[in-house]
Amino acid sequence: MGIFDVNDAGVKTLAAEIGTENCFSGIMDVADPQSVCRQVAAFSRRTSGRMDVLVNNAGILNFGLFETLPLETHFKQVDVNFKGSLAVMHAAIPFLKQTPGARIINMSSVSSVFGVPDLSVYAATKHALSAMTEALNIELEKHGIFVCDIRPPYVKTPLLAAEASVRSIRTLGVHLRPEQVARVVWQAAHRKKLHWNISTTRLVAVFFHIMPFAVRRAMKILAMPRDEFRNKT
Repeated sequence: MGIFDVNDAGVKTLAAEIGTENCFSGIMDVADPQSVCRQVAAFSRRTSGRMDVLVNNAGILNFGLFETLPLETHFKQVDVNFKGSLAVMHAAIPFLKQTPGARIINMSSVSSVFGVPDLSVYAATKHALSAMTEALNIELEKHGIFVCDIRPPYVKTPLLAAEASVRSIRTLGVHLRPEQVARVVWQAAHRKKLHWNISTTRLVAVFFHIMPFAVRRAMKILAMPRDEFRNKT
């Protein structure tokens, strides 16, 4: 098992929990293609070129109206959430190709179903990641590589700890635990299903399919800051 993240302390803690003899860990900045290539190559040397499952889980999000957040903040989300996943997949494909039954699992989001106000660029990166998942699912089939994504709603992690006042979090709540998502990732590594909608994402996807005319209004009620919603309706 390979564990890579830009968070050195987090990587070491997880490696210790799993057992350093059971994993290979290192520091990887997915926004830096050289860092990605270096660590993917290091992992492949440890496994003699074998890579059964690649899980793209790196991601950041910043709440706030598009116009109020710095451009650099928007660019950073694109660099990590989309370009980072792209870089890791591109570096890993040679090793996935030589591993029978290999998988790529991308961590997407409920926001890939419809853009969420206050998370416009984050939602855009997840839309893009899901679109790339669909395309690569077809492209890489000839190599025996199955590509899919996981689309959870808000997950109870430190990433959201300071964002309890955000309207969409207050409305939807944060009920999904990381271990529940991990179980779905395990299922995705053993079954062939393109999009894995978890928890309320399933309801959102069905609602948007059945009532597309109500989607925009529903998202305004769900996620727009109350003063903005009043001004625009």
